[in-house]
Amino acid sequence: MRATVDEKLHDTLEKRLGESFKLVSERLELVQRGLGEMQSLASGVGDLKKVLTNVKTRGTFGEIQLGSLLEQILAPGQYESNVETREGSGQRVEFALKLPGRDGTLEGMVWLPLDAKFPQEDYLRLVDAQEAADAAAVADAKKQLDRSVREMARMIRDKYLDPPHTTDFGVMFLPTEGLYAEVLRLPGLFEALQCDYKVMVAGPTTLAALLNSLQMGFRTLAIEKRSAEVWNLLGAVRTDFSKFGTILEKTRKKLVEAGNHIDQAATRTRVIERKLRDVQDIPHQSSDALPDDVFDCEELSENSDENQILGMLP
Repeated sequence: MRATVDEKLHDTLEKRLGESFKLVSERLELVQRGLGEMQSLASGVGDLKKVLTNVKTRGTFGEIQLGSLLEQILAPGQYESNVETREGSGQRVEFALKLPGRDGTLEGMVWLPLDAKFPQEDYLRLVDAQEAADAAAVADAKKQLDRSVREMARMIRDKYLDPPHTTDFGVMFLPTEGLYAEVLRLPGLFEALQCDYKVMVAGPTTLAALLNSLQMGFRTLAIEKRSAEVWNLLGAVRTDFSKFGTILEKTRKKLVEAGNHIDQAATRTRVIERKLRDVQDIPHQSSDALPDDVFDCEELSENSDENQILGMLP
């Protein structure tokens, strides 16, 4: 009995332990697979970080995002890319909006420069200092970010602003909302950019609101332009309608004259009928035998009067 019980316990224990180890092995396999995916993701993040460490690539990233916003909100004819806003400078801004001038024509068009900037190193240095709760490092990072943004604003002012061919201010586009928020938190920076450098800072949301406002202005201007065209068209129609009234009055006079002539012809017809009342009718067969030149109208003048016609009658 003891041997039987030991055998049963041994078999049960081995079975349970085998199932448990199998379950643990499956879980470990899933964990290992998840770790492999996490390593791939970490590798991708590292590659993205390496890509964004290149200044040219960061500029391309901001330029693509700016172009996407412009394409979604504005019409293709309302902005241009790679525009030389300052004549003869050789410097081309990434994007520029077409703003109508005072006369509303293309010759009086004014450019609004839009340039994307992305000071990533200064921003990441500030974020790392804030996460580490290092007050001194945070202060140093803020100063460095302030200097970088001011330098970028100065470049926009010196390269792209040229009133009256352009507006007296430009727009610096920051491609991330976090960077835009940190720039706004720097004391006095936003006001200095507007007053000293004539540059307005905008994030993705702020720039979208600005573009929507400009789009409404473009629509209002188009409506006013169309209204002027309709007004000119109505003036031309009024002039033509006046001419039509004059022609219609002349036509009425001609119709009255024609009616008078018809009345005179009817009167003369009645007079002739009275003269011919006593004339005996000729049968139809006899009238067909008459020659054609008896009533040749060509022999009668158009201006012959009633007496000449009556003189020909018996």
